[in-house]
Amino acid sequence: MYENNNIIRFDWAAKRILRDKANFGVLEGLLTVLIGENIHIQQLLESESNHNSIDDKFNRVDIKAENSKGEIIIVEIQLTREIYYLERILFGVSKAITEHISLGNKYNQVKKVYSINILYFDLGKGGDYLYHGTTRFVGVHTGDELQVNMKEGDLIRMRTPSEIFPEYYIIRVNEFNKVATTPLEEWMEYLKNGIIREDTSAPGLKEARRKLQYLTMSKQERAAYDEHINAIMIQNDVLDTAKMEGRAEGRAERDTEIVQAMSKQGFTIETIASITGLSIADIQSLLKR
Repeated sequence: MYENNNIIRFDWAAKRILRDKANFGVLEGLLTVLIGENIHIQQLLESESNHNSIDDKFNRVDIKAENSKGEIIIVEIQLTREIYYLERILFGVSKAITEHISLGNKYNQVKKVYSINILYFDLGKGGDYLYHGTTRFVGVHTGDELQVNMKEGDLIRMRTPSEIFPEYYIIRVNEFNKVATTPLEEWMEYLKNGIIREDTSAPGLKEARRKLQYLTMSKQERAAYDEHINAIMIQNDVLDTAKMEGRAEGRAERDTEIVQAMSKQGFTIETIASITGLSIADIQSLLKR
């Protein structure tokens, strides 16, 4: 079914393939392009936030990693609309900070967190496909940025709050409509259309083109991937129909239609939960309507 589009979707790869240390280079490439410095992942961090089982997930984070500087990187891929998404990413970052500092540690043990959010739904108004948020303290009257004294070893140096506080990246995949000419745009082309050029020089993409091949998967893996893609197509079709009929605002009704349509197509409750982000209990309730 997908022989003409040989590259696996990033959302699938993040859950199944990129967790392997041998494939860290793909994710490192995306992070390097986004953050603007060479990122090296030391290890994936397991917590209640990124367990493989949908029942175990608390915050539905897809990848949580630590880089060579000891900083935490959260990557989340969201396929369906989430009304309180900003609150959710704030909670996810806050939880990551508290998970990695022990009672009795000094505050200098608080880790910097990068929150990378790859969205396939309309978050709101805005003309760009990439937004970056940091925390800065700016003088109300002077306009200058506050710098604070920090002790590092035996030295006192000045640091800005943006060096300490979390940074947020929101990638609005569906808003990308350009011809790819930069590494970032090439990554956007892959995230949106699954296309990686043969002559790509963008960090991580050459490795992705080599390692994320559909035909290299086992027959069982290909069947599961095909089911994943079919589920996304059904979901998108239901959403488009709801929009055309003027019912896109009815979240509960929309969820019911999506769940029931996927169930009629033979998808398991676990697969529906994985695609929609709904809990198994919610799905069972919607199927009874």
